Amino acid sequence: MRGPKPLPVELIDEQHDALQALLRRHATPQQIALRARIVLAAAEGHSNARIAQSCGVTLDTVRLWRARWMAFRSFPLHELSAEERLADAPRAGRTPRITAEQVCQVVALACEAPEESERPITHWTGREIADEIIKRGIVETISPRHAARILKNPEPPAAPGPVLADPGARRAVRGQGRRHQRPVRRGRRVGPAARTRAQHR
Repeated sequence: MRGPKPLPVELIDEQHDALQALLRRHATPQQIALRARIVLAAAEGHSNARIAQSCGVTLDTVRLWRARWMAFRSFPLHELSAEERLADAPRAGRTPRITAEQVCQVVALACEAPEESERPITHWTGREIADEIIKRGIVETISPRHAARILKNPEPPAAPGPVLADPGARRAVRGQGRRHQRPVRRGRRVGPAARTRAQHR
């Protein structure tokens, strides 16, 4: 029984040339070149299994980069280059230039049809969505490329500072609490002679 039909990949001449340029360029990282070969093979109509075998990768890897490339098919290359489309998502831990709430608003905006914002287009482009983000006051300024990156990886970065689950932080808090407590005096053992003197006072 055959599996689901792979997502078709269609390349315009400019995109095809950009991918070929990545393969010819000696400075292109190996991972980027591998992903470019996957997309080019997918555009030629090869199956995921054949691409995986010829490139020495898993089926999931082929499916990932086939889908990733098609997710940005409406963005022109001058807004999001071929290499940027094939790059890894930004790693967590960097200082965010946009808050998690703003990221959610941007993603929600991208889920709307452009016609709802009175824009005469059927699919969002980086420039159009950046203009709409600014128009709605989500952020004061944002570039089309930055807007595309947010949609590429909407998960907000992790907080760079220590979290409450840090056991060292808990020990420090407990230590501070002990310093503010009044010391408890333990009673001294009293001998028979001392008890007798206390009774006659």
